[in-house]
Amino acid sequence: MRIGPRYDAQCVEIYSSSGHLIPWLNKLRYMGVFIAQSRLFKCSLYVSRKSSYRAANAVFGKVGRTVSKEVTLQLVLSKYVSVLLYGLEACPLNASDIRSLDFVINRFYETV
Repeated sequence: MRIGPRYDAQCVEIYSSSGHLIPWLNKLRYMGVFIAQSRLFKCSLYVSRKSSYRAANAVFGKVGRTVSKEVTLQLVLSKYVSVLLYGLEACPLNASDIRSLDFVINRFYETV
């Protein structure tokens, strides 16, 4: 994976010492944060959004509609927000990234 002005340039294939091809990737995971191939340093928020939906669905699946909205809200926020915001301090966010995170949180509040 390359980051910089020539991020989309074709690269030479790299082989390991045993002769296996090492593939070029468009994103990589480092300590739970997905870094995307781009002209500038950029993080991919797709996996964190997907994982936060999974955390919210897990809570909804366990408690259903048997508890009050306040209890459901507190349970989901304790899991949901931490999964969504994990590692964001390392990522430079642009306006569209912030809007996508706002959409995820607003969507959650609409369902509760």
